Amino acid sequence: MAVPKRKISKARRDKRRSSVWKLDAPAFSKCTQCGELKMPHRVCPNCGFYKGKEVIKKEA
Repeated sequence: MAVPKRKISKARRDKRRSSVWKLDAPAFSKCTQCGELKMPHRVCPNCGFYKGKEVIKKEA
């Protein structure tokens, strides 16, 4: 069985563990109709369009 030769310091151990829990900021893309930022692969909350088609009717 493999056994570590030296004790791993708490700082080194914590550095390794901390990278696992980092969250990424969500990616945004511009709506083709209105140019607002929206989440990719979702209906635009501003104008209601998805892939050039009106999915949700929004009043202007």
